[in-house]
Amino acid sequence: MTIEQDVDFASAMAAFEAKHFAQAAQMLAPFAEAGNPEAQHRLAIIFQNGLGMARNEALAYKWMRAAAEQGYALAQHGLGFMYLEGECVEKNPEEAVRWFEKAAEQGLTGSLTTLAMMYEQGNGVPQDLEKAREYYRRAGFEDYEPGAVG
Repeated sequence: MTIEQDVDFASAMAAFEAKHFAQAAQMLAPFAEAGNPEAQHRLAIIFQNGLGMARNEALAYKWMRAAAEQGYALAQHGLGFMYLEGECVEKNPEEAVRWFEKAAEQGLTGSLTTLAMMYEQGNGVPQDLEKAREYYRRAGFEDYEPGAVG
């Protein structure tokens, strides 16, 4: 990126952080189109939640998937949740696991924890308390025992 593009991107991110979502979407769009995964992820969030504009599930999915496919961990986690909950895309827990695993490989605690719960409950995967235990430990919950009551 050029210095001018860096400034424009920083301005777009500042607009997002300041909750000026319509302005942020307009400013982020060229970066998303150019393949910037962070811009794609932020646009996906805007469209998914209807922030500053009408909700658009198709665009939310398009941008979340684009960023996820580039290896952007937060988008991989977000796409996993889209599949887990059936939001913006048909519910598919098995596909959710695939995306959560990609984010977990990058150390994303939320994905590690979600995978642990999925293995504990047998949601999208065969129930496997040992695997759940392993994911909980990797997420920092060393003392949590899957399947224990109370």
